[in-house]
Order: sequence, then structure tokens, then C-alpha cells
Amino acid sequence: MGGNGGGPCGACKFLRRKCVKNCVFAPYFDSDEQGAAHFAAVHRVFGASNASKLLLRVPPHRRLDAVVSLCYEALSRVSDPVYGCVSNIFTLQQQVSWHLVCTLCMKSCSLT
Repeated sequence: MGGNGGGPCGACKFLRRKCVKNCVFAPYFDSDEQGAAHFAAVHRVFGASNASKLLLRVPPHRRLDAVVSLCYEALSRVSDPVYGCVSNIFTLQQQVSWHLVCTLCMKSCSLT
């Protein structure tokens, strides 16, 4: 049934429903507070029905990757409703560009 022990998974806990044996969310959202919090973000951004449909379309061996992506995007979208994870990607691109510029400057200074 649920993620930990016999209780409901984090998704069913959040939705306040009984966790059935073949719950699509149970393997990915533990019954602890973090599992419920991650599902709350996914539910807020995508909706439980859409998340369930998406997971059922993904092959079982790739579902964990899909859940990780859903959670990352949902948590990013909750913290930054306009840009979501794109702001994280942009920040990382700026850091890489700055590091590249610094590296090139140091190399050019050492050549002269």
C-alpha cells in the first residue's frame, strides 16, 4: 500500500483518501511529511488526475525519473510562478559563462 509501512502514501495522505494496493503514487511518494509536501506541489501545479495519467503513460522503468522531474518542476513553479525551473537553468548558465570567462582571462594573462 503506502510508501512506508501499511499507512497511506504521501499522495493519498494529502488527498485524504484510502491508499489502494495498486496506487500509482505509492512507490514514489512516501508517507512521511516530505512525500506529502512533494505531492502537494505536484497537485497544485499539475493536478492529481493529470499527474496520474502522465505516470500511467510512462513505462514503469522510467516512472521514477518522471516523478523526480514532476516534483522538481512543481517545487520550482511554486517558488517562482512565472519562470519555474527555467530561472534555475538560467542561473546555472550564467555561472558557467562567468566561470568560462574567468578561466579564459586567467589563461590569457598567463600567456603574456
